[in-house]
Amino acid sequence: MLSAFLSAFRTPDLRKKLLFTIGIIAIYRLGAALPSPGVSYTNVQKCIDATQGSTGVLNLLNLFSGGALLQLSVFALGIMPYITASIILQLLTVVIPRLEQLRKEGQAGQAKITQYTRYLTLGLGVLQASAFVALARSGQLFNNQCDQFPIIPEGTGIPDWLTLSILVMTMTAGTGVVMWLGELITDRGVGNGMSVLIFTSIAARLPAEGWTIKESQGWAKFLLVVALVLVIITAVTFIEQSQRRIPVQYAKRMIGRRMYGGTSTYIPLKVNQAGVIPVIFGSSLLYLPQLALQFFDQTDPGQTQVWIQNNLVDPTSPIYIVVYFLLIIFFTYFYVSITFNPTEVADNMKKYGGFVPGIRPGKPTADYLDFILSRITLAGALYLAVVSILPNFFFIWLDRQQYLNFPFGGTAVLIMVGVGLETTKQIESQLMQRNYEGFLR
Repeated sequence: MLSAFLSAFRTPDLRKKLLFTIGIIAIYRLGAALPSPGVSYTNVQKCIDATQGSTGVLNLLNLFSGGALLQLSVFALGIMPYITASIILQLLTVVIPRLEQLRKEGQAGQAKITQYTRYLTLGLGVLQASAFVALARSGQLFNNQCDQFPIIPEGTGIPDWLTLSILVMTMTAGTGVVMWLGELITDRGVGNGMSVLIFTSIAARLPAEGWTIKESQGWAKFLLVVALVLVIITAVTFIEQSQRRIPVQYAKRMIGRRMYGGTSTYIPLKVNQAGVIPVIFGSSLLYLPQLALQFFDQTDPGQTQVWIQNNLVDPTSPIYIVVYFLLIIFFTYFYVSITFNPTEVADNMKKYGGFVPGIRPGKPTADYLDFILSRITLAGALYLAVVSILPNFFFIWLDRQQYLNFPFGGTAVLIMVGVGLETTKQIESQLMQRNYEGFLR
């Protein structure tokens, strides 16, 4: 693997792509550490140290932004508005005929959908920036535990409305720049730009979180956590590359004087067909009870509020773990059902003279694909659910509520392994075009 990595840097055009990607990542991390105008960087650091990162509903978003969200930096929103916009457009494609038609138009239609995604990203950026600035101004960004250190100081001689407006516009513009940087990586670098930026954000949190565990739990538990993480990464890597290959045979056809068809191929159905989307959906839905608690009277909690706090907010609660597990299984089936249409695949195969050996074309093929997909999806859903609830058991084992943004399991590992494998395969394919050995053997 080291020799293949050196070969990649010896190839001029591939070396240029790798260096360009590294340069964009450096710019992204610089923007994630650059404070926005009107924000007291000193007070933000004091608040983070005082609360030990225990910020409840914002932990997953802070992890995806590489810690930039709680600091209200220029790139505080990170790539999450773009991810949210992409998911919304993908779901709307199923229910809006116009978007479905654009998707079928090929490259031109996809360019139009991409443009819609950009507009929606900026709109969501304005909404999210306004919400986070309001939380910071009211003190709820750190759960009202840091009132003595105002994040957005008053009395600076500048009208408050102007300070807040500039802060919202800066964070929204930062979202646009992050989106642009991701597209630059996709076009001129290596890998999917948005995925690479998410990978960078999560990886940036690993050293700090690992050192926190070492400081609080000692070397023994720290080394055991590292060993468990290596086992989890190995298992995730194995399953992420697993697939069920359904053989497809194409009949020979005469078109003019030329013979077409007669080839054999296969349909690769991945075990994890849904990716990390069900985990994001499940996490977002479980954050709603915690958001609802913000509207209750904190000084006089009732029975309902106490029950929600103990069972639907506490990540070590058995009810929380079971609900999270079931939500991921549900959303896995839901997402696979809207992204893979067995009837459409069967019709396309029939149109071009393809068939599965032993299965009649048309509806029998669609039923066969649906049957296979449902069985594979069950295995994929259980895999996603088990990996996602691992951090909850880490919380129980480490006996620390602060590790709500624990990056050594669940969503973080799924994203990092998936992006790492995809980027490695892209580099390998370019190396194979030049007769070099690839990374994967």
